[in-house]
Amino acid sequence: MISLFYENLKISLVAVFANKTKSLLTALGIIIGVLSVTLMGTLISGLDRSFESSMSWLGKDILYVSRYEWFSDMEWWEVKNRPRMRSEYVDKIKNLSKHALAVSPVMQRTASLSYEDKETRTEIFGTNEEYMETISTDLDLGRFFSLSEDRNGSRVTIIGYGLKEAFFGFENPIGKYIKIDNIKFRVIGVLEKQGKFLGLFSVDNQAILPLGAYNRIFSKRGWMRLSVKVPEQKIEDGYDEITGIMRQIRGLKPSEKSDFAINKTKAFEAQYNKLKLAIGGTGYFITLLSLIVGGIGIMNIMFVTVKERTREIGVRKAIGATNGMILSQFLMEAVTICFFAGLIGLLAAYIISLFINQVFPSTLPLGLSLFSIFISMFVGVVSGIVPAYKASKLDPIDALRYE
Repeated sequence: MISLFYENLKISLVAVFANKTKSLLTALGIIIGVLSVTLMGTLISGLDRSFESSMSWLGKDILYVSRYEWFSDMEWWEVKNRPRMRSEYVDKIKNLSKHALAVSPVMQRTASLSYEDKETRTEIFGTNEEYMETISTDLDLGRFFSLSEDRNGSRVTIIGYGLKEAFFGFENPIGKYIKIDNIKFRVIGVLEKQGKFLGLFSVDNQAILPLGAYNRIFSKRGWMRLSVKVPEQKIEDGYDEITGIMRQIRGLKPSEKSDFAINKTKAFEAQYNKLKLAIGGTGYFITLLSLIVGGIGIMNIMFVTVKERTREIGVRKAIGATNGMILSQFLMEAVTICFFAGLIGLLAAYIISLFINQVFPSTLPLGLSLFSIFISMFVGVVSGIVPAYKASKLDPIDALRYE
């Protein structure tokens, strides 16, 4: 049995490499199919990593209270007319909530930042001393500002790792001054490197100011949200509680709609799952279509091959080859073509995945690689079985007479 397998494999390899161009064109559909499914897997792998990292940055135990829902089909004017968040809500939530572990108001706007001859425009945040408890990032250097620095409006700032690299390189920025909209702020801390949010834009280019200084200098320009940290296992209870507290603060009647939004990472997860389903569905459709086309092409070429080698089949049968030997020979040839097609598609996918990895970290999943080879060989079996069976049933006398 083993010797028969090796004999058929040898014949198949000779047949495939004797007609390299024909074999490659025949297998093109399989190559595209394998390339599609492996690239889809690589893309989803990268998205998963980026998504998990971004959700970790947002925090699964943080509730974001603002005027706007992250994902909503409401009319923009209806949302725009909602009352703004106020910093005085912080103390009210702390006093009324049983689940809130930390509450920070966060004002946000864009500003021009500069150091010596270097300049950039990025996001700045005004917040309180509890802000670090509401994000999943630590400090790389220095410290965060204190309650007294916030109340006194001290001109101090914590910068993102990207700003530290852009402005100071390998220098220690602690104690040095940068300008924010031409006003000097002393750098007292640097956030850890965080990378890109959802693989799209960097969150390392930011500056954090005490809310007192922010309000005095920028006159409350920008928009505010409240970040509320609750125990992760109590996220739903916290959501309900903060909703009730905000309705109480706003003086809403039971029949009135909430004029605020409370966002959490589950909203992102729902949208991400839809995106992943769309990518996966498109990838699987292309893969299935390519494999069907490729399978039909291989079946067609195998019928041609059987016809071209009818005399050879007759000779082999005349010297004792059984129907099973002939069937396995041609079936092996179809599987071999598909196997090499799978390898070519896999190699192409690996090379392209290296470029994808430059956009966001991703790897070609080993399990998917093995599955793609298996599915390509399965297509070889399905598309080669009928021509192989036809070859095995040829009458040896008629086959020897074939011209």
